[in-house]
This record gives sequence, C-alpha cells and structure tokens, in this order.
Amino acid sequence: LLVSKDLGKHLLEVEDLLQKHGLLEADISAQTERVQALNAAALKFSELEGYQPCDPQIICNRVNHVQTCLEELGELAGKRRKELEDSRQLWAFFQEMEEAEAWIREKEQILATKTCGRDLSSVLTLTNKHKSMLGELGSRRALLHQTMKRGEQILAKKRFSPGGIQEKMREVRLRWKKLEEVTGLHQQRLQEALNFFQFSAETDDLVAWLQDTYRIVSSDDFGHDDYSTQALLRKHRAVVEEVEKHRAAVLALRKQLALLAPEHRQGVDVQIRVVEVEQLYGEVAEVAVLRQQWLQDALAVYRMFSEVHACEVWVDEKEQWLERMEVPEELDEVEVVQHRFESLDQEMNSVMGRILDVNQVVQQLVDGGHPSSEEVRSCQDHLNSRWNRVVELVEHKKSQLSSVLKIQNYLLEC
Repeated sequence: LLVSKDLGKHLLEVEDLLQKHGLLEADISAQTERVQALNAAALKFSELEGYQPCDPQIICNRVNHVQTCLEELGELAGKRRKELEDSRQLWAFFQEMEEAEAWIREKEQILATKTCGRDLSSVLTLTNKHKSMLGELGSRRALLHQTMKRGEQILAKKRFSPGGIQEKMREVRLRWKKLEEVTGLHQQRLQEALNFFQFSAETDDLVAWLQDTYRIVSSDDFGHDDYSTQALLRKHRAVVEEVEKHRAAVLALRKQLALLAPEHRQGVDVQIRVVEVEQLYGEVAEVAVLRQQWLQDALAVYRMFSEVHACEVWVDEKEQWLERMEVPEELDEVEVVQHRFESLDQEMNSVMGRILDVNQVVQQLVDGGHPSSEEVRSCQDHLNSRWNRVVELVEHKKSQLSSVLKIQNYLLEC
C-alpha cells in the first residue's frame, strides 16, 4: 500500500487516496504502540540471569529488526503522504486553471453578445453592469495570480513533468490577455456610446430650450402702458442674458462632435442636428434683439404719450385761462396780469423743452419704422397745433396788454 505509484488522476481521486492513507497512518500509529510494548517485553528476556530460553543476541537482533521495519514503514508513510499532497496540489492547480478557463469562456460569451445600448438609459445600465464585471475581473485576476504562483512552485519542486503545467499556464495566460483586451474594447465602445447619447440628450435639451425661448421672444405682447411694458422689458432682458449664456454651449457642439467616435460623428443625422441647433440659436438671438428693440420702442411710445398727455393738460389749463381772461383797463390790474405772464413765460419755456423732447422721440420712432408711426405722428401734430394755439393766444393777450399800457402811460403823461 505504501509503495503504490497510484497518486490519483484527478482531485477527487487524490482526496480519496489521502483519506485512505490517513486511515493507514492511524493503523501504523496503533501498531507502533503495540510493537514498542512487545519489544520492551522481549528485551526483558535478554536480561534474565541464570536460565535463558533464548540467546539474548537473537532477541536483540529480532527487536532491532522489528524496530527498523517499523521506522522504514513510517518513512514510507511520510513519503507517500508527501507524494499524495504534492499530487493534490497538482490536481488542485489544474482544477483551478480549468475553473479559470470556464470563467473566461463565460465572460467571452457574454461580451460577444453584448450590445452598447440604444439610448442613454440602456447605455448607463450596461455601463453599471460592465463596472460590476470589472470588479469580478479584478477578483478573478488576484485568484489567477495565486494559482499561477502555485504552478511555479510545483515546477520548482520538479516532482512532475513540467510540460502539462507550462502548457496550461501558457494557454490560460493567453486567454486571460485576450479577455482583458476584449473587456477593454467593450468598455471603450460603451464609453463612446455613452458620449454619443449624452451628446444627443444635451442637444435635445438645448433644442427644447431654444424652441421654448423662441416662443417667448417672438411674442407680440408689448404691454399696454408704461408699467406693463417696463415689466416685460425686464423679463426680456433676463431672457437675453440666458440666451447669451447658452451661446458657449452652442459653440461647443462642434468640438463635442469632433470628440465622438468616427461611427457616431460621421452620421448625417447628427451633423444635420448640429446645424439645426446653430440655425435655431441664430434665429432666437436675432428675434430676441428685435423684441428688445420693439419693447424699447413701445416703452418710448407710452412714455411719449404720457408726456404728451401731461403737456396737453397744461395746454388745456392755460388755453382756458387765456380764453376767459379779459385785459383790464386799470394800470394796477394790468401790472398784476403782466406779472402773471412773466411766470407764464417761464412755464412755457419749460413745457417747450418737453415738447421738443417729444418731437425728437417721435422723429426717432418714425425714422426707425415703428409700426405706430402714423399714430405717433398724429399725436405730435395735435400737440404742436395745441401749443401753437396757446402761443398765439399768449401773443394776442400780450399785444392787448401792451396797447393798454401805452394808453395808460399816455394818459399819465397828459
């Protein structure tokens, strides 16, 4: 049993042989105690005085022979256990290598059937799964490294033919290297797909924002008075700032497109999409500038109307006063009226400046092609006409006052 050359042909068989060998070692251990007891009893006969049933030398030789046989048996048992353990290490190595090959084949099949997704959500899901597989790959790499190290240790002992071990290690190394290459390639493809779908999603978001912004900046609501138009203008300026902030994102589309994989960036659809975004942004920016100008013009019109209304209120008041006023004949009363006209001249100078400002605003609106040019011009003409009427009345009343003063002065001289 101990000199048998059967060391097993696979791991389970070696384990079975080791189990049987353990039983044999237990039997040897039990017999060792028995032999030692028998030897001790036998040696007593070699020490007898007087009658001796056997030659003491024969007894000693016999005891020594049995002891030597027992020691040889123990050495054989130790040697066989070492051989069986070496065999178990060898077959455990081969089994671990086969498991590694099976794991590699499984991952190769998975990678061979994997797609890179059809949208951003599916790509993110596949990317997370791939990260998990990379974690498995790292753990398996550490295990394989340990197995290879044990293979090197087996080769260093030179107990078995190195051919099979070296060939298996070489095959597994090659397959592992190929697996890592395929894994790296798939990871690169996933990243390229992720970049493309993120680019597409960001482009879609940008298009949606531009479309919403275009509806805002193309609105025909310019307010109905000074207050509402100012509110719209403040909101529009905030929109214009947002449009300007998005300029960098639109300009960056070309650079982002150039960074995509050739199979993605060379697609006609994606190139057309970028051109559409650029054109849409240009339209939004252009319409935003026009709307800001229209709002400013509308604000100028409402402010002009407000100023015209204030001027006409003053004109109405003075016109009514001038029409009702009768030039007095008494000198004292004439002087009082004359003082009033001096104050009126100061007010007229101030109002005249405001009317000149109105005329200037009207001219700017008309020259700019404002859609309300006719209404604005009509309002201007009406105000100027009213103003001219007041000026005529003032000149007429002043002329009357001058005549009365001349008469009074003549009478005083007389």
